[in-house]
Amino acid sequence: MNKILKAAVCVLNSKYIHSSLAPWCLVAGIDTWCGSQIETVVVEGTINENTEKIVPRILSAKPDAIGFCCYIWNIDAVKRLIRSVKQRLPRCIIVLGGPEVSFNAEEVLQSQHDVDFIIAGEGEKPFAQLLNAICEGGSTGDIPGLCFKQGDKIITSPPHLTREEPPSPYTQKYLDALDGRIAYLETSRGCPYSCAFCLSGRCGNVRYYDVERAKSELLLLANSGAKTVKLVDRTFNANPKRAAVLFGFIINHYGRDIPKGVCFHFEIAGDILDDAMIDLLRTAPVGAIQFEIGLQSFHTKTLDAINRKTNIQRLVRNIKRLVECGNMHIHIDLIAGLPYEDFDSFANSFNIAYSLHPHMLQLGFLKLLHGSPMRENPECFPCRFSQSPPYEVIDTPWITKEELARLHNVEDALDRLYNSGRFRRTLGYVLRQTNLTPFELFYNFGEHCTSKNINRISLDSYTGLVYDWFGELNCVDKAILRDTMSCDRIATNSSGRLPAVLDVKDDRLKAALKELKKTPQTCPKRGVKRGAAILYTANCLVYADYENKNPVMGEYRLHKLQPHILLDETASINDVHC
Repeated sequence: MNKILKAAVCVLNSKYIHSSLAPWCLVAGIDTWCGSQIETVVVEGTINENTEKIVPRILSAKPDAIGFCCYIWNIDAVKRLIRSVKQRLPRCIIVLGGPEVSFNAEEVLQSQHDVDFIIAGEGEKPFAQLLNAICEGGSTGDIPGLCFKQGDKIITSPPHLTREEPPSPYTQKYLDALDGRIAYLETSRGCPYSCAFCLSGRCGNVRYYDVERAKSELLLLANSGAKTVKLVDRTFNANPKRAAVLFGFIINHYGRDIPKGVCFHFEIAGDILDDAMIDLLRTAPVGAIQFEIGLQSFHTKTLDAINRKTNIQRLVRNIKRLVECGNMHIHIDLIAGLPYEDFDSFANSFNIAYSLHPHMLQLGFLKLLHGSPMRENPECFPCRFSQSPPYEVIDTPWITKEELARLHNVEDALDRLYNSGRFRRTLGYVLRQTNLTPFELFYNFGEHCTSKNINRISLDSYTGLVYDWFGELNCVDKAILRDTMSCDRIATNSSGRLPAVLDVKDDRLKAALKELKKTPQTCPKRGVKRGAAILYTANCLVYADYENKNPVMGEYRLHKLQPHILLDETASINDVHC
C-alpha cells in the first residue's frame, strides 16, 4: 500500500473579509503534479485571531507537512503559529513561501530553527515536487526555488519563475470556502515596470493567461456570491487590447451572466489609457468597475530615482476624465518617504492629487521590502527604516522623522474626513471659503486632533470635533457649515438622524415630513427609512430615502424642496451645496 502524506496549507489573512488565493494555487499544483498519495487541506485564519485558536484547526488535519504563505502583514503571526504547532507536532515538516521569505531565505532559515524548507518565487510546481519527494523519500536537490539547511550550510536558490500557465485554483472547495468574501482573480503574472520600491518587477516579464480562461473565471467568481472580485494583475492594462477585450466582456455581460451589484477591482497605469479605452469604460454600468491607480508622487526627480516611468500630464488628464465619467470608483495612491521627496514637495503632490477629486486618495508610507531595489541598494537609496515588518521608513536625507509623524496625522484626517465619504460637501465648502490648500487643511486638523483622544471616538463625537474646529476658520459661516454637514450626514448615514451638534429641535420638521407623505411623488415607499433635516440658510427641507445607495459615491440620493410649511420665510435655496 502506498504511503499517504497529509499536507496542510495555512494562510493568515489581514481580515476575515479578505480571502487568499495563494493556498488554493498550491493545492491546484498538488492536484496537477502529485498523485493520490498526497492529501491536502487548506487552513485559513486572520492575524487578529489568538494563535491558540488556529492551532487546533491545523492539528485536526494531522499533517505530516505544513506550508505557510508569508507576507509582511502576517509574518510575525506565522512565526508564533509555527512555534505553537511545532510544540505539538515536533516531527512535522514546515515549509514557508511567499514574498516575505522569497528574497531573504538564508536569513529566515538561520533565525527560524523550526523551518525546514523555503520555496522562493512561484510555488505551485516546486511545492508539489517537494511533497512528492518527502512522501517517496526522493531527492530534493533539483527542485527549483527550494532553499534548505544541509548540516551547517544553508542552500539557497533564486526565486522560481515559470513560463507555464499555472493550473486554475477555482475548484468547488475554493468556492465553498470563499463564502461571499472578496474574491481574487489572476489573469497574468509579472510586471512591465521595475519600480525601486516594489517586488513586482522581480516577478519576471508579463505572462498572460489564455483570454478565454480569464473570461470563464471572471464569470465563475462573479457568480460565487462575492460582491467584489479583485484582479491581482500588477498592471491590468499593460496590454491595452487584451484589457479592452476583458473590460468589454464585463460590460456586455453585466446584468445577465454577471449579477448586478458585483464590482471588479483593477490596478492600472493611468497614463497609458487612450481615448478609445476611456470611451469604452464610460459605457460600464455604474459600480461595475473600480480602478486603483498608483501615482506615488508628482515630483519628477523622485519618479526618475525610483524608475517610475510616468507621463504626468496624461496621467492627470486621464484621471480627471475617469472621475468625470461618474460610473467608476477611482482610487489613487501617494507614497511618503520616497527619495528626493521633502515635506514641501510631498505637500505639492498631495494638492495635485486632491485636485483630481478621486473617490479615495490613499496616503501610504514607504516600506523597504526584502528583495526590493531600494532595500538592496542603500547607497543609492539612503534612508532609515524599521527592521521589523512592515519595514516602514523612519527618515531620509530629505524628510525627517518628525515630518513623517505629522504626515501620519494627515493620513488619519484624510481617511476620516475624505476617504470615509462622510464629509465631502463639508470639505468642499470649507476649502472654497478659506485660503487653505487641501494639504494645509488636513495637516492643521490632523495636528489639532493629536491633542484629542480620538482612537475610539464615535462618529457623532468626531462630527462635533469637525464642526467646532471648522467653524472657527476665517470666512466659514457656522450656519452654512451646520447645514452642509447635515447634508453630508443625511446622505451617508442610514440611521436617518443628526448628531446632537447638528440637531435642531423644530416642530416644523415633523410637520414637513407629514406633508411629504400626502403627495405620491414624495411619499416614502413602504419599509424604506427616510432621513431629513431643515436647512435654515436655504429655508428648505433636505431628505434621503435609504435605498439604492450609489455604489461609486457610497451615498444615498439627496432631495431638496420647500414644503408649504417653510414658504413663509425667505432665503436662497442655493446657499447650501447638497
